[in-house]
Amino acid sequence: MATRTDAPTRREQILKEAARLFAERGFHGVGVDEIGAAVGISGPGLYRHFAGKDAMLAELLVGISGQLLTGAKRRLAEVDGTPAEEVLDSLIEGHIDFALDDRPLITLHDRELDRLRDSDRKLVRQLQRQYVELWVSVLREVYPGLAEPAARSAVHSVFGLLNSTPHLGRAGSLPGRGTTAELLHRMARGAFAAAATE
Repeated sequence: MATRTDAPTRREQILKEAARLFAERGFHGVGVDEIGAAVGISGPGLYRHFAGKDAMLAELLVGISGQLLTGAKRRLAEVDGTPAEEVLDSLIEGHIDFALDDRPLITLHDRELDRLRDSDRKLVRQLQRQYVELWVSVLREVYPGLAEPAARSAVHSVFGLLNSTPHLGRAGSLPGRGTTAELLHRMARGAFAAAATE
């Protein structure tokens, strides 16, 4: 997620380019030489940082699931004691940042999750479940009459909405980051409100 201001490490550069290339051409459509060329090192030089493409994919998908969960926990701590509506807005803003700034990772998750080793895939799912449960808890504070199963369905639906950003067109064709973020935020809140009136 794009909150850092310091320069990325070589390892982070490799992961960013690997995510972009895997999202564009598929995991099996990209070789280590191409990833290396994208960051200015030889393909074999990548093995000083990663055991191979499988390790890169695992770090990308496990990593982003962990970052989303950590970011959500941090946001909850920062807004502790504020009204639940503001907490929900903060969670939505955090996920929108991810959805707009890490679009290749969304594509990668959709296409390549099944390529992970069982243990890595289980870890991704575990982190994602914890992330969902944070949202469900906050959502039920905002809408106390919303049953837990309905709240969970609403959260998954909103994630689907927010994670649709790879299908919005190329980054330069969007109306602007701020405008897109505001639209996504309104749509997310509208979806939650609609779920609560069912």
